[in-house]
Amino acid sequence: MSVSTEQKHWIKATIPALEQGGEALTTHFYKLMFSKYPVTATFFNPAHQEKGTQPRALANAVLAYAKHIDNPAVLMGAVTLIVNKHVALGVKAEHYPIVGECLLQAMKEVLGAAATPEIIDAWAAAYGQLADILINAEANLYAKQAMSTGGWEGQRAFTIAAKEQESELVTSFYLKPLDGKQIMTFKPGQYITLHLNVNGATVMRNYSLSDAPNGQHYRISVKREEGGVVSNHLHKQLAVGDTVQLSPPCGEFVLDDSKDPLVLITAGVGLTPAIAMLKAAAGQREVRFIHACKNAAQHSFKNLTEQLSTQHSNITAEYIYENQDGLIKHQTIEKNLPNNAQVYFLGPVGFMSAVKNMLGKLGVPAERQHFEFFGPAQAI
Repeated sequence: MSVSTEQKHWIKATIPALEQGGEALTTHFYKLMFSKYPVTATFFNPAHQEKGTQPRALANAVLAYAKHIDNPAVLMGAVTLIVNKHVALGVKAEHYPIVGECLLQAMKEVLGAAATPEIIDAWAAAYGQLADILINAEANLYAKQAMSTGGWEGQRAFTIAAKEQESELVTSFYLKPLDGKQIMTFKPGQYITLHLNVNGATVMRNYSLSDAPNGQHYRISVKREEGGVVSNHLHKQLAVGDTVQLSPPCGEFVLDDSKDPLVLITAGVGLTPAIAMLKAAAGQREVRFIHACKNAAQHSFKNLTEQLSTQHSNITAEYIYENQDGLIKHQTIEKNLPNNAQVYFLGPVGFMSAVKNMLGKLGVPAERQHFEFFGPAQAI
């Protein structure tokens, strides 16, 4: 489906309304879709709805699409991220008409008289164009996963082979395939999706893989969140020997394959994908590892990090405890920033915003800064 020149004009005419009321529109959209099609709620984390991060992320995406309707190729990076998220959750072509129907209805109900027939028709065409792009890209990724050695499509049963407590809040789960067959490899930084039955409801959650690829098992390391229904279910209800369903590894936040110096800057549970990167890079390239957390009791993987830095002279590590040293400082990053380094950072949004600001002041080019959000993408 293509968008005509006239339809692009009408799309751009909605930009002021989206800038002012885009979040109200997307909030209404989700309420409408969950009411009309309750099954769609299983694809979303309720906490992201309650905090408003999911509607805000969608509002930003819709606005960006409107602003770049003349050249959607500019948004291909965002499209790739969406494709990976959708494939991880099992979104299929049959779900797109539901989203389109509810989005257009939400526009009519929120924009009122401003949602003229011309504007609704234009957005229907624009949505159809985007849906076609996503459906085709997702079909290709599903096929690639299924054809990969040890790969599969949909859900596959895994057994919890071991649980290890990494800190007072984080526990690692070692997952082995129930059928005993080979498992698909992955790139450090990618995640898997757990499909769980919690209190009679089906839920899905993405968790970063916290171990380097080994062909034998996947490892995830989960923080027990206060009030977190799924994290507490994993920590308290699931035991060694229990079975869970997994989707194949996904994600575009992955370790580059260069020999450039590597800087890993993390806070809290943002450490999990960085540990996979650290293990993969050990002995391969210079690595500077900086981790910040609240205190020593909440410091996960310290023994592993110390072991790797002892075994490999190319690794140096530095830790920052909030209750002792305060927040991460400009000087800490500066002294751990080799020339031409690739910098990966992950943690709470405020932490990532501070790190990004410091990297910019230190002259690190944007193309050498790599970050990802746990949950919907946000501005930093």
